[in-house]
Amino acid sequence: MMNLHLPELRKILCLGAHADDIEIGCGGTLMRILAQNRAVSVYWIVLGATPPRTAEARHSADAFLRDARDQQVIIKGFRDTFFPYCGADIKSYFNELSRQFEPDLIFTHHLADRHQDHRLVSELTWNTFRNHLICEYEIPKYEGDLGAPNLFVPLSKAVCQRKIETIIKAFASQKKRAWFSADAFWALLRLRGLESKSASTFAEALHCRKMVI
Repeated sequence: MMNLHLPELRKILCLGAHADDIEIGCGGTLMRILAQNRAVSVYWIVLGATPPRTAEARHSADAFLRDARDQQVIIKGFRDTFFPYCGADIKSYFNELSRQFEPDLIFTHHLADRHQDHRLVSELTWNTFRNHLICEYEIPKYEGDLGAPNLFVPLSKAVCQRKIETIIKAFASQKKRAWFSADAFWALLRLRGLESKSASTFAEALHCRKMVI
């Protein structure tokens, strides 16, 4: 656990198992942070993507990170749905990553996520970055594992609109999936806005196990 003075935030690490995870989970929060603080550098890591999905992920990351001071976007090719079975290789990469970048804030998957790839990424985040502020984002999906988050980030309707439009435009390969729809993304933002009494009625929600401000 570390002390964090929000105006001094300079380095953010974003971790996603798959292309579109970061955007869906905390894309609006990133947009808000970067709009308010132009001194932030971002390491954006997608651990599993095929070549077509890699192109989508890079295009999307560029759009979400347009206000960052600088960015490093890394797309790895670990096999989708098989992360626990190649965990040693992924853990080695996490150890390498920890030597390359010292973040003030980390966004990763929720530890209680039932998707095996998501859960492993979260476990390795906590194992590797033991003295950092870690915020776990949520992904709506079939498993029905949305929990009770304890950190809310109110977002303007304009930011929500930009987030959703960017995701829908960037990830054309996902449009046939039942969960990939603008109304589903809006619904979760609205629900979290209701729970947090957001003035705009919209918010993203995160899980934060420990934090010092």
